[in-house]
Amino acid sequence: MTTMSKGSALILGICCVLGLLGLAYILKSAALEVKQFERSVTVKGLAEQEYPADIVIWPIQFTFAENDLSKLYALVDSSSKKIINFLQANAIDASEISIDPPTIMDKNAQQYGSDNNVKFRYTAVQTITVYANDVTRVRKVMSSISELGKEGIVFSGDNYNAQVEYIFSQLNAIKPAMIEQATNNARAVAEKFAADSHSRLGKIKQASQGQFSISDRDKNNPHIKMVRVVSTVEYYLAD
Repeated sequence: MTTMSKGSALILGICCVLGLLGLAYILKSAALEVKQFERSVTVKGLAEQEYPADIVIWPIQFTFAENDLSKLYALVDSSSKKIINFLQANAIDASEISIDPPTIMDKNAQQYGSDNNVKFRYTAVQTITVYANDVTRVRKVMSSISELGKEGIVFSGDNYNAQVEYIFSQLNAIKPAMIEQATNNARAVAEKFAADSHSRLGKIKQASQGQFSISDRDKNNPHIKMVRVVSTVEYYLAD
């Protein structure tokens, strides 16, 4: 091999070594960059707001007992009319009132547990339901319905099926603002974490909106609803 060929080979070898060393450095730097870029923190942001219910469903349930079936139906019919007249006299519109057929039970016709010594053979349960959007107006009427008890109407308010229901139906209207609030709260937590760890908060890596929940504010104020959402956000961290 000539001196020229040996020199060229040496130079080529040195270039290859330098090239490999350079490539290794670049790959190492890239790996460190990627590793650093993948650092992240996951936080949760909470948003809670109180809203008044905008729909009320008020089942007015009453009972009667009689041995004469025709008298029982007459009592149910007359009491239903009294209740409807009372409601309409207190600004409850006819379109907001619905009447279910009465449920009649014949104790002598029961297969099990019949008792021939019962005082009344027949019992009737009647339900009149108020469905309205003006919750405040309906609640005022609720507070005075007991006046009809003086006329012999026995209300069964403790029955599970006769519980008043309050509904908040405007969730879609408030969702954007509440999601924004939850996201801002999450970012504030992430920024505090980044500062404590001597890092900088980067862009959002991924985020998920939690389920919205609607519950009574407390047992004494079921007409006031607590709307709640928790958003989970993962942020990149950088030094």
